Amino acid sequence: GAIPGVSLLSASLLVAGLLGGSVNGSSGRAIMGWFREGERGFAMSIRQTAVPLGGGLGALVLPSLALGFGFTAVFGLLAAVSALSAFFAWRWLHEPPTAAGGHADAATAGPAPLRNVEVWRISIAIGLLCFPQVAVLTFASVFLHDFAGVGTMATSLSLAAVQTGAMVMRVWSGRFTDRHGNRRPFLRLCCALSTLAFAVLWLLVVAAAGQPAMMMALAVVLVAAGIAVSAWHGVAYTELATLAGPGHVGTALSLANSFVFVGFCLVPIAIPGLLHLWAWPGVWLAAAACALIARPIFLRPA
Repeated sequence: GAIPGVSLLSASLLVAGLLGGSVNGSSGRAIMGWFREGERGFAMSIRQTAVPLGGGLGALVLPSLALGFGFTAVFGLLAAVSALSAFFAWRWLHEPPTAAGGHADAATAGPAPLRNVEVWRISIAIGLLCFPQVAVLTFASVFLHDFAGVGTMATSLSLAAVQTGAMVMRVWSGRFTDRHGNRRPFLRLCCALSTLAFAVLWLLVVAAAGQPAMMMALAVVLVAAGIAVSAWHGVAYTELATLAGPGHVGTALSLANSFVFVGFCLVPIAIPGLLHLWAWPGVWLAAAACALIARPIFLRPA
């Protein structure tokens, strides 16, 4: 029942974050080892649904748990879930039998990912696409409430639609690109659709000033933009892992995650400044620009 000091609480959350930071790279490496080329996109896309699924469950359960039973119950539940995940990893996460003997050779085969220009290119593109995605996840509720005047229920349903659509599209896109072998064209299409959706949102924001009838259209376009800019994760990570090679998957995916978390850090800091200078049209136009810049990076070099 005691309240921990700020330093202890911050240090504990920092350690939890650092320890959890290895999950993405190591789980991607496991998928590359256990699944064949025609299956990896689908498997990686299913893995990528963990983030919106976990975020959605956390948003659904933790606030009411804190309200009813306090933060002791919140941190207790998080500790229990972490322990359960650790048990599952110990029970199921093993080296594939065919790769166990050759892993040492595979780890040194091919160029090191940190010296591979293509690995850096794809990682940077992944980071760029996360900028507009984070803008939707962190500020969509503020935008819908403050600018569009949408109620709490409609705002919650809009955010739930973004997360649900992102999960469905990630799984479908992994299966689709596995069948057709078109990961890079699909990634460029996602960039183009995201650019178009955010550009339409920008135009609607400019045109909707003083037009209450257009406000609900903003929510629909925002949901479409959020889904388009969230559908690419599994495909992009699979392309990056394939590019790096089986022995370097963990390093390559961790590099991409570093750019992703730079976006998670910078976007919430930058958007208030954009709002101050150019209001909401500036925010959504900047989101469209990020997706547009990312598109040519996914071109395969000659």
